[in-house]
Amino acid sequence: MSTRDFRALYERLRGETAQPAVDGRWGALRHVTPERVVAAVAEVRLGRTVSLAAPIETVPGPDDPEPAVHRMTGPAPDDLGAQGLHFATDRFAMNVHGDADSHLDALCHVVFDGELYGGVPAGTVTPEGARALSVGLVADGIVGRGVLLDVPRLRGVPWLEPGDQVTWDDLSAAEAAQGVRVGPGDLLFVRVGHRLRRTELGPWDAATARAGLHPTAVGFLAERKVAVLGGDGNNDTAPSPVRGISFPVHVLAIHAMGIPLMDYLQFEDLVAVCAQAGRWSFLCAVAPLRLPGATGSPVNPIAVL
Repeated sequence: MSTRDFRALYERLRGETAQPAVDGRWGALRHVTPERVVAAVAEVRLGRTVSLAAPIETVPGPDDPEPAVHRMTGPAPDDLGAQGLHFATDRFAMNVHGDADSHLDALCHVVFDGELYGGVPAGTVTPEGARALSVGLVADGIVGRGVLLDVPRLRGVPWLEPGDQVTWDDLSAAEAAQGVRVGPGDLLFVRVGHRLRRTELGPWDAATARAGLHPTAVGFLAERKVAVLGGDGNNDTAPSPVRGISFPVHVLAIHAMGIPLMDYLQFEDLVAVCAQAGRWSFLCAVAPLRLPGATGSPVNPIAVL
């Protein structure tokens, strides 16, 4: 895809989706109305909950050179066998926007042409934190109807190979094959099989080679008024299909349309439950940490079927 064609797509999507915040809901989250949240509750029929997050990595790897750090801070060794009350305590730190751990990207995450989403000046992101569009916008969580589209299942393969791209036609065909339709306010999850490939073959440098969406597939999200996009990879393909733009899907979804992204989720548990139940939609609750000024957060979305 040429830079010129990408720019044209960016301007079109930005123009089509630009609207003011509604009741404090910025960007595409305005499509998650109270009425749609209530309707999403009807998706619960089994009373089964499934996590869409991968276990947090603490060991360095080719896709995670700076893994999360977990340290026990108590009790002291002498307290382990001592009488009386003692507490086990620990400390945790992580690089939120890595290529291994499940996380949510806030709307302040992408700086493009000196601006954030909605024309907010990039200077609002300071060393002390983001003064606008931070993860604090979703401090009350995101709850709505989730839909999983399984592209490898559609193509009859266990996973898409790094560099492969999910097209608009793939998303439409997966809907038809799975008997589901993505609608306004939905939380759309697109499986490329990244997690299964990583489990079966071992981790690799996902920064340079990974499956994801083709930029034109983002038009599908705009047409259906999707509120959130989540993937088991980065959502963007590597190498990028757009010359000079490394993360075109991030730019289009977050910066042009105001769609929060969730990267590096895991869908293998959900696929099994959905296949057994014979349906691919569910109630979904996303609860980022309350980190004022942060550009993202570790996240553990829960599907309820």
